[in-house]
Amino acid sequence: MNLTDLQQFFSGKRVFLTGHTGFKGAWLLLLLHHLGAEVKGYSLPTEHPEDLYNQLNGDQLCQSVEADMRDADRLRQELLAFRPDVVFHLAAQAFVRRSYRQPLDTFGANVMGTAHLLDALREAEYPVTTILITTDKVYENDERGTAFPETAPLGGYDPYSASKAAAEIVIDSYRRSFFHPDRYDQHQKNIVSMRAGNVIGGGDFSEDRLVPDLVRAIRNNEPVVLRNPQSVRPWQHVLEPLVAYLILAAHASGPSGLRYGTAYNIGPDRQDERTVLQVARQFYEAFGLSQEPIIQPDETLHEAQLLMLDNSKLKTATGWKPALTADEAIRWTARWYASAMPAPEKCALQINAYFDRIEATI
Repeated sequence: MNLTDLQQFFSGKRVFLTGHTGFKGAWLLLLLHHLGAEVKGYSLPTEHPEDLYNQLNGDQLCQSVEADMRDADRLRQELLAFRPDVVFHLAAQAFVRRSYRQPLDTFGANVMGTAHLLDALREAEYPVTTILITTDKVYENDERGTAFPETAPLGGYDPYSASKAAAEIVIDSYRRSFFHPDRYDQHQKNIVSMRAGNVIGGGDFSEDRLVPDLVRAIRNNEPVVLRNPQSVRPWQHVLEPLVAYLILAAHASGPSGLRYGTAYNIGPDRQDERTVLQVARQFYEAFGLSQEPIIQPDETLHEAQLLMLDNSKLKTATGWKPALTADEAIRWTARWYASAMPAPEKCALQINAYFDRIEATI
């Protein structure tokens, strides 16, 4: 599926996007605007003045509702009033360390927020395709370095991981209990979940994330501090999963898309996995710096050391495959932060370059 196919599908479509003020949400909002969709966003406000949504003047790209996923009545009201064709659910409390500080908020946002959205869809008396985004951390991780398939047992040590695994169980329960494929002619809903690996890209200024920490360190002319330098993650440029979400939404729409109503991993190929330390060093190198990170292990909070995904199911189902190597993803990200161009122009350049890359590989 190429850019023309996506434009034909999304042009004029009404898309309800939760988490539109977040890092991934802002990039997805820009992509949907690029494709001609009409978007209504539902999310908490941005946390930092520099956040990408603010730099993109996101309020000009959508109908923006600042509200909490835990407010079931408000969420139902906003969704049903908009009558969406497609829903993308990205809103979440997405930080592992914050989940230790605020476990109840994390479970409330990630589990009950997801349940509130799915329950609101029960009242939508029209076709809706829904793509719900969780994380690579939903699996019970035995730290053996196995690339998890979608059939691997769900679990979670920290509150964030556990909340996302629980959200997957909620999604599957609603899919089977209320939106079963065998009864599509009655409910007209197709429910898909996507488990995304670690994303990097321009415009992320969040706490406790590697690239924002590197950018702040470079700006302050000081070395970055790494807690878990040898942790292995499935790093990918932010456009990789977002375009996969769009492709899967197009495939899954309508009765002919029912076979796509399941869970999918989205991550890089095995050869593109990197440790935290490798990514940090390559990021510095892309800036022309020889700075070496400071290693300060934090043993007070548990985080998985080895985390890898098997992406073969998505490849087989849709023909999707990674368009950027890990090295390219790091360079594209560093280039975004190094450029003095306005954020909308930098994002547009990378979106166009990404779709050119896809066209060249079809």
